[in-house]
Amino acid sequence: MGMIVNIVSILVGLVALPVALVGLVPFFGIANYLAIPIAVVGAAIGMLSGHRTGRNFNLFVIIVAVVRLFLGGGLL
Repeated sequence: MGMIVNIVSILVGLVALPVALVGLVPFFGIANYLAIPIAVVGAAIGMLSGHRTGRNFNLFVIIVAVVRLFLGGGLL
């Protein structure tokens, strides 16, 4: 059961990653406001499994999106 939950978490992260990558392009930083909640859901799902891969992948996506928003002045 834990492996399936981990795979679902990774799949959610794979949905959030392209959104965050689009958010790296100038004038498309607002996409990160969509990528962060998706990745948070993926990280929460990843916490339910015994494996760390899905959670860590989603945390990486969250960090990339938050750093981009911070550097662009959209956060804080």
